[in-house]
Amino acid sequence: MTDLPRKAVVRTAKLATVPLGFAGRTALGLGKRLGGRPAEIVAAELQARTAEQLFQVLGELKGGAMKFGQALSIFEAAFPEELATPYRAMLTKLQDSAPPMPTASVHAVLRTELGPRWHARFRSFEDRPVASASIGQVHRGVWKDGRDVAVKIQYPGAGDALMSDIRQISRVARVTAGWIPGMDLGPILDELRDRMAEELDYRLEASAQGRFAKAFAGDPTFAVPQVLKGTVHVIVSEWMDGTPLSQIIANGTVAQRNSASQLYLEFLLAGPARARLLHADPHPGNFRMTPDGRLGVIDFGAVKHLPLGMPPEIGPLLVAGLDGGAEAVLDGLRRIGFVKSSIDIDPRRLLAYLEPFLAPLRTEEFTFSRAWLRGVFAHINDPRQPNYGVGFKLNLPPEYLLIHRVWGGGIGVLSQLGGTVRGRAAIRALLPGADLPYLA
Repeated sequence: MTDLPRKAVVRTAKLATVPLGFAGRTALGLGKRLGGRPAEIVAAELQARTAEQLFQVLGELKGGAMKFGQALSIFEAAFPEELATPYRAMLTKLQDSAPPMPTASVHAVLRTELGPRWHARFRSFEDRPVASASIGQVHRGVWKDGRDVAVKIQYPGAGDALMSDIRQISRVARVTAGWIPGMDLGPILDELRDRMAEELDYRLEASAQGRFAKAFAGDPTFAVPQVLKGTVHVIVSEWMDGTPLSQIIANGTVAQRNSASQLYLEFLLAGPARARLLHADPHPGNFRMTPDGRLGVIDFGAVKHLPLGMPPEIGPLLVAGLDGGAEAVLDGLRRIGFVKSSIDIDPRRLLAYLEPFLAPLRTEEFTFSRAWLRGVFAHINDPRQPNYGVGFKLNLPPEYLLIHRVWGGGIGVLSQLGGTVRGRAAIRALLPGADLPYLA
């Protein structure tokens, strides 16, 4: 057996431990309940142990498995509260941490990518990583010109690992599907597979980051670090200090939550408007509040090119929905492929189904929260709701898949932050065609 198949077998075996471990703990929990332990205590223990194992397995495997966990962590705000507590901490860890790769492997990648005298490019380089992501980890250093830098290094064999993980991750999906009622994990997996090749070539990421950095150079509101060197497996960019959004989610003040939420929302709109790119990895580990009060943005491995900015039909559709134009909304969704011509939908039921997504724009200010997001999930996933069947009649055009994922994930992050945002003002300023009427 060659080394690569052996590694694939090991990764598959590790992924298999998640559902098997869950089944074993469930059986153990049943035994404890029969032995007289209170059901709620046993359930809490099971959730905590399952969360711990999930973090350990996905974190060790990195690659597609870790990206899958990061995607789930964005939506932890929608978990039922009795399940949210044990998973929240473990899934949040996946946003910016994982066991590091050996120093020898780090040096080997740097030799291959930057040359045998790679040390000469730095005044100093820290062997211990400061952060880990799905397909790479970040080291701190000082570039030869004296600038503090972040050095992002791709894990050796990341491409093969990603392919293996996507094939095997359905084992985890069968367990996790029950955590968020009604969530369809298939589109997440499909998207991960489609974006894999782009994310593995750090030259593409360096190019995207360069475009964002140019678009926001000297901006008083947003900060994007300049790229100093980009190869297939290494990116060297300026270091950025700041408080990660994950920390603000965990223990931020009301003022910090409000400020971070407003800037986060505005950046999702400003990227397409100014850089003609959508930052397509919305989890909190990629955003931080800098010491001077700006929103710092990192990790541009996943982007969507939008040469004309956000699709021009989105703004008018929002206006029509907020004005109660059910027929106009249905006609607009048909034109862009969200409702196929062969599908019959009652326009009023369609608008009622979409109402939770319009609600944040019905007032000049709106406070996102976990409770609100759980209500949205209940609204669209509860078979007892009169408009439940509408969701099964909607289609997602391929060109909107990434936009849908970013805004869905963005709403999840805003609900974790729990901040109050001026959404209508941001939409008016940055989304073409969104001439939202001012409130009386």
